[in-house]
Amino acid sequence: MTVENNGPLPGSGTNRVPLSRQRRGVLQYLRGQSAPVTASALAQLCALHVNTVREHLDALVDDDLAVRERSNPSGRGRPAFRYRARPPQESPAREYAGLAAVLAAQIARSSADPRRDALAAGEHWGRVLTAGRTPAADPHEARTRLLELLEEIGFAPEADPEARQVRLPRCPFVEAAREHPGVICGVHEGLARAGLAALGGAPQDVELLPFAEPDACRLHLGMSGQSEGKNGDTTPARTSVEHR
Repeated sequence: MTVENNGPLPGSGTNRVPLSRQRRGVLQYLRGQSAPVTASALAQLCALHVNTVREHLDALVDDDLAVRERSNPSGRGRPAFRYRARPPQESPAREYAGLAAVLAAQIARSSADPRRDALAAGEHWGRVLTAGRTPAADPHEARTRLLELLEEIGFAPEADPEARQVRLPRCPFVEAAREHPGVICGVHEGLARAGLAALGGAPQDVELLPFAEPDACRLHLGMSGQSEGKNGDTTPARTSVEHR
């Protein structure tokens, strides 16, 4: 498979959302400092109120993009916090992405059937992530809970009301996926397959279309030859879903 567009933005799990323009600007100023700075000093550089800057800094710390540390004591009173940008190589997400790239390269190089092995690895991952979870009451709930799981991992899924057609505008391993899409995307499809099977009783088709849009992948979730009734009951489907 050849990747012809940039695809999803990087994602790192824990429900991280894209940085706002102002927060991104605070981070850029912070990265430009040669030493840790206080929120007050950074506020002067950014021409923003110190409380606004402090709010952005706390959010950057929560997202592992910055580090907060106490200044050395000097005189009376509690030492002020100082902040520094976290280098990209210190980010846990970057470390896992690097590991994913290494493993994907190994599978692509040594496996007789990389996609099969990638699907198997993803299915195992899906079973691990859903172990011990109570099965959903109906297929729609199962799909919804799968999307919640994908949100936790960092895919930021956007779905239709039936949770069947899903956009994935973020990917925690997008850099590795661009280099080895057959492996990384196969792992993610296997994850969705096994996760949905563990969360719901009725079998449901799963199809991942990597880099289907300039800024997103697409995930199709649907019943295997069945359609749902109003209460989650299943009846034979009259028409099949056309994947685009």
